[in-house]
Amino acid sequence: MQEVAVIEDPAAAEASLDPMRSRLLAELVEPGSATSLAAKVGLARQKVNYHLRTLEKHGLVELVEERRKGNVTERVMRATASSFVISPTALAAVQPDPARSPDRLSAGWLLALAAQLVRDVGELVTGAVREHKRLATFAIDGQVRFASAADRSAFAEELTACVTALVSKYHDESAPGGRDHRLVVAVHPAAPPAARRGGRPSPGEEG
Repeated sequence: MQEVAVIEDPAAAEASLDPMRSRLLAELVEPGSATSLAAKVGLARQKVNYHLRTLEKHGLVELVEERRKGNVTERVMRATASSFVISPTALAAVQPDPARSPDRLSAGWLLALAAQLVRDVGELVTGAVREHKRLATFAIDGQVRFASAADRSAFAEELTACVTALVSKYHDESAPGGRDHRLVVAVHPAAPPAARRGGRPSPGEEG
């Protein structure tokens, strides 16, 4: 089972967004049958089987084993990943393009870069899994609390200078056998806890 799988096919994305199928995917982090799942989600076994076959058709769940119980063969299924991300490729006609309006201070451009990151890394992960290879990546995630907007602005300028110097030091346009790597650095306000959970903000968290 993959840790994270990227959904690129529009039909698979549609299937995963159905609330009941999404619930089944969450339950199937551990293997289960239509019978065991029916008891958990409150649906008839036949209905669960229908949803499972749809998810299996799009590669979101896979068969682990088959068990014979009397005259019935019970299929034990498992999600193909612990979690899923839908790539902007699934909405190809309307996916954001960072090249349209590059602006370091634009939240829209930041989202476009993030979408590109999901799309590109998703394609690389899919290829690496197919070839049974590891994908070399590196990421940093942290949090900084600024005392003022002026400090935030100064931080951004200093960060830009540091990254520019580092890129200049290591970038070699003519390196034989070299491979291009994309570098994305982002700074944005931290989302309040309720927003990260998908719930409504409590009084005092808004703004």
